[in-house]
Amino acid sequence: MVVDDDPDILITIRELFESEGFEVYTVPCGKDCLEELEHGFKGVILMDVMMPHMDGWTTIRQMVSRGFHKGNVISMISAKDECDWRFDDLKQYIKHYITKPFDTKHLVKTVKGYFALSQGTTSS
Repeated sequence: MVVDDDPDILITIRELFESEGFEVYTVPCGKDCLEELEHGFKGVILMDVMMPHMDGWTTIRQMVSRGFHKGNVISMISAKDECDWRFDDLKQYIKHYITKPFDTKHLVKTVKGYFALSQGTTSS
């Protein structure tokens, strides 16, 4: 699942991973991410940091408090060069911090590695 408020990022990542055979869910905000998780999504989640209404950190905090982090691999994607570790308590739930713009080949390789950790689902 890709969670990002930028429609161009959603389209780019969807096309990239669908061409690799992945089923891709795209959502524009943290609220929609939580709804997908309520409906049973399990897999890899690429979470944007800066989004209106509910940023990536708040979304992950909600995921953890509701147990939605279990069975999922979460990676942050952001235009910020460095991770804001004011949220150190969430660090244990985040596999990687990927900065935009990202190298598409590296992103695919990274997510394929996460895929092995996500309990056999074909979602990204």
